[in-house]
Amino acid sequence: MVNFHLGFFALTTFIVLVCGASKNLPILSFDEGYSQLFGDDNLMVVKDGKSVHLTLDERTGSGFVSQDIYSQGFFSASIKLPADYTAGVVVAFYMSNGDMFQKNHDEVDFEFLGNIRGKDWRMQTNIYGNGSTNTGREERYGLWFDPSEDFHQYSILWTENQIIFYVDNVTIREFKRTATMGGDFPSKPMSLYATIWDGSDWATNGGKFRINYKYAPYIAKFSDLVLHGCAVDPTEQATKCDIAPKHDSIPTGITPEQRIRMQNFRKKHMQYSYCYDCARYTVPPAECVLDAKEAEGLRAFDPVTFQGVHRHRGKRHHRSRSSSSSQGEASST
Repeated sequence: MVNFHLGFFALTTFIVLVCGASKNLPILSFDEGYSQLFGDDNLMVVKDGKSVHLTLDERTGSGFVSQDIYSQGFFSASIKLPADYTAGVVVAFYMSNGDMFQKNHDEVDFEFLGNIRGKDWRMQTNIYGNGSTNTGREERYGLWFDPSEDFHQYSILWTENQIIFYVDNVTIREFKRTATMGGDFPSKPMSLYATIWDGSDWATNGGKFRINYKYAPYIAKFSDLVLHGCAVDPTEQATKCDIAPKHDSIPTGITPEQRIRMQNFRKKHMQYSYCYDCARYTVPPAECVLDAKEAEGLRAFDPVTFQGVHRHRGKRHHRSRSSSSSQGEASST
């Protein structure tokens, strides 16, 4: 792999990472792996059968869901987001079992939050296990590219002991299971979802800027759809299963080079992390491993929220029993 600093992408490096990676993945057609979730004709399968357009207009949003449920695996899509004024628009690519476990569901999210004209899309990741919605584990990031200009690959690797998020083959977040988490680590089989919807009440500056439908339709385009995991019979109760056959392009963890790139990304582009929010958690949740450089970057981005940021580097902490509810919209960029 080419060693590079995230702040400066050479064009040739960009092509290798973005285009080369997706071409070698085990891509499915829409009909092979997915079904429409909602939205009527606001979901359109493109003529090649391997690309899908999801539309949001005044009538409805739209979405699709995997035909199978999975216990662990690698899940990926190349996505091109709507352009221009997108305040209030939410595009989500995520795993969930909320339809089967309404009171103790698991969830692993990519969410893309629209913005006013001239301001960038923001991306956030979040993880829930066993209905632990009171312990929101969200992180929010800027991106080093405009996600409305071209397709970019967003991927989730979910294993028994870790969850890893990737953007264009760059690792952006690693979430490890710890003994103290108990059931808070997602462990039950989940479906893969993709949706576009109106999140005006919260998505942009806490609801200050809402969707303006004169800019509709908002169209999110999906391609290079990958479902590479262990499909599970929903009637079975087993919590473990053999992972799908290995594929050369499917990651299994983080290499030392990827870890360096992840650290560079998080230092430069992370805008919020629950682990460093002292107002929300007087003691960080058990899985948090704090990093001085990440803390420095967050203070530079938002000194109000992170002025009293936890400074204990590299130590794990027990969760506070009195932690507050899920954090709302952090300061907008």
